[in-house]
Amino acid sequence: MMYLLVIIAFLFSLWAQFRVKGTFKKWSTVPNMNGITGYTAARRMLDSNGLNDVPIESIPGALSDHYDPIHRVVRLSEAVYHESSIAAVSVACHEVGHAIQHKERYPMLSLRHRMFPVVNFASSVAPFMLLAGFIFNYLNLVGLGIIFFSAAVAFQLVTLPVEFNASNRARGVMVQQGFIRNEEERGVAKVLNAAALTYVAAALVSLLELLRLVSVFFGNRN
Repeated sequence: MMYLLVIIAFLFSLWAQFRVKGTFKKWSTVPNMNGITGYTAARRMLDSNGLNDVPIESIPGALSDHYDPIHRVVRLSEAVYHESSIAAVSVACHEVGHAIQHKERYPMLSLRHRMFPVVNFASSVAPFMLLAGFIFNYLNLVGLGIIFFSAAVAFQLVTLPVEFNASNRARGVMVQQGFIRNEEERGVAKVLNAAALTYVAAALVSLLELLRLVSVFFGNRN
């Protein structure tokens, strides 16, 4: 049953990725009524929140948009940076939401930043520990691998409220500051919800995989 749940969650994750790409593609062809580009929306949102010193850069790649907290820069894919679609404005404002979280020291974002160095190391060594432990039937090494893998799962769970909060900030500002009109909120919601679904799916897959590993570990001990 646990294997079946992991497979179902993995298929759900694949579906979520296809959905976010399809949703972005659909709404990237729908221009917003005010003709505001992703860059313009991001710049206005940053400036109105006292983040005039945070630059915006255009980067290659599809859906490669992100906020870099180390260099304090918002990076937007070319399609988002230059286009004036519903999708472009939605994604741009979402990334600015992270910049605002950083400024306000949003607790979950601060926690994620503190976790990152540990998780980066743990996620790189956990697969090797688990593989070696199962091959050589060394349960202590398997248990240690599970502990390291747990750190990566915890990081993904902490990421969920960070992403949802950034989207909520974006949706509120977009209407308040006139980036979109009320009748365009439906498209914004679809874009942001589809993106959030990918994080939910990834966290679900990791959580179920962790439970499966724990079940196998204790089963072997017994």
